Amino acid sequence: MMRLFLPAALALLTLSPRPACADAASAAAASSVKIDDGAAIYRHVCQGCHMTDGRGAIGAAAYPALARNSKLGEADYPITMVLNGHGDMPWFAAMLNDSQIAAVVTYIRTHFGNDDKPPISPADVAALRRPSPTMEH
Repeated sequence: MMRLFLPAALALLTLSPRPACADAASAAAASSVKIDDGAAIYRHVCQGCHMTDGRGAIGAAAYPALARNSKLGEADYPITMVLNGHGDMPWFAAMLNDSQIAAVVTYIRTHFGNDDKPPISPADVAALRRPSPTMEH
């Protein structure tokens, strides 16, 4: 009897809903991130796809490398990508505030072999943030 019960119990545990793990962008997108440090935001939200070393990956999808990425030189590009997403990259405008996006974009632009770039300010992010849609009657 125990031999029949144990596999069934394990199957039910496997199928039961669990809280999402916030180590990947898709899991974290459901709620706001409560941290403000760019490196911590990268570890919490970005590295699941772009990898610890920022070199990206190819597998179920293509995750572009952030390491030595010349596209990061123009500040508007990474800010817009984080805010609005593109292709397989989700958008984070609803999850991260302007200070958090500024911190993580500054972190990405100054790490992983990227040249030393000026920091991004929350005002830089706010200038590129799309206004939230409003309902007009």
